[in-house]
Amino acid sequence: MQNDTIKNLDAIDRRILQALQEDGRIQNVDLAEKVGLSPSPCLRRVKILEECGAIERYVALLNPSKLGIGLTVFVRIWLTSQDARTIDGFTTEVQRFPEIVECHLMAGDCDFLLRVVAADLDAYRRFQGEHLTRIKGVQSVKTEIPMQKIKLTSQLPL
Repeated sequence: MQNDTIKNLDAIDRRILQALQEDGRIQNVDLAEKVGLSPSPCLRRVKILEECGAIERYVALLNPSKLGIGLTVFVRIWLTSQDARTIDGFTTEVQRFPEIVECHLMAGDCDFLLRVVAADLDAYRRFQGEHLTRIKGVQSVKTEIPMQKIKLTSQLPL
């Protein structure tokens, strides 16, 4: 397997990745049994998948509402300019705020799309007023509030 492309993954690699997406804490013995390998070759394949970057890292998925983070909003950002300095300044500032859990540079209407989490609408409003709108280069901020979560997954289709 080359370490720059997913095209070289075989069916066993895909089964390993799928199983790890479902349960990142699965024991190697159980993983091996699930994908039809003995433990040693299975562990070797997992190590290769990690080294080539197909497996980026392992995390725990938390339930935000159980932790008092009950609101998710999507925020469209327009900058005063699209020059490298303005964009770099904005992206540097975004990294400072744990409330911003996703940030995407966009093609199209807005410059950036953010996913922001907060305890509630009041907490988000404070965050927007005290932080987002004060980032140098921000011209406009538009907030979209989802009414219902239909689907949220971290699993990639393999």
